[in-house]
Formats: sequence, C-alpha cells, structure tokens
Amino acid sequence: MVEYEYRTVTFNRDVSRSEARRVLAEHAEYEQWELFRMRLYFGGARRALLRRKIIRVRRTA
Repeated sequence: MVEYEYRTVTFNRDVSRSEARRVLAEHAEYEQWELFRMRLYFGGARRALLRRKIIRVRRTA
C-alpha cells in the first residue's frame, strides 16, 4: 500500500501565476513533491495541495 504525506501551499491574489509556478517547480525539483490539487478561490487566492510518497525501509535480513 502506498502512503503519502501532504503539504499545503497558499498564494495570495497578489502573487503572479509565473511566481506561483516557480515556487511549485522548486518544491517538485528539490523536495520531490508533486502537485495533487490546485484550487482557485473567489477572491483570487490559490491553494495548492502537494504530495509525495513515504518510502518505508524494511529489514531484509
């Protein structure tokens, strides 16, 4: 069974789309997060839900 950990990143309406894309790309490239859900709110704020797999190391011997 695959387990995930989640992180929420919130952007104000003042943050440009390119700036939000840059921040999400950094999370993906350096910290191995993937975009799970992006939500745009009525006031212009955005909330991104990121996830990444939890890798459990099992003893083999």
